[in-house]
Amino acid sequence: MDLTVYGPLRSATGEKRVSVDPAEETVAGVIDAFVDAYPRAESHLVDDDGALRPSVRVTVDGERAALDDDCPADAEVALFPAMRGGNGA
Repeated sequence: MDLTVYGPLRSATGEKRVSVDPAEETVAGVIDAFVDAYPRAESHLVDDDGALRPSVRVTVDGERAALDDDCPADAEVALFPAMRGGNGA
């Protein structure tokens, strides 16, 4: 399955588009496979307790997706990491 990654995830992958092989066809399965393939990306996606950071967004075929949503192998998946910084303005 191909993923498009944004922001600091690119420093972990070295590329904008990467491939993963999830064990299950859900968004959670895709994220697990991505973290397994690119461990440096984990801190951008999950909190210390292992939960997905609230500001992480995943889209499947252009629509925002929840962890338990289906994610077929031919889906267009994009992963937007937690963003930090800014001045609140």
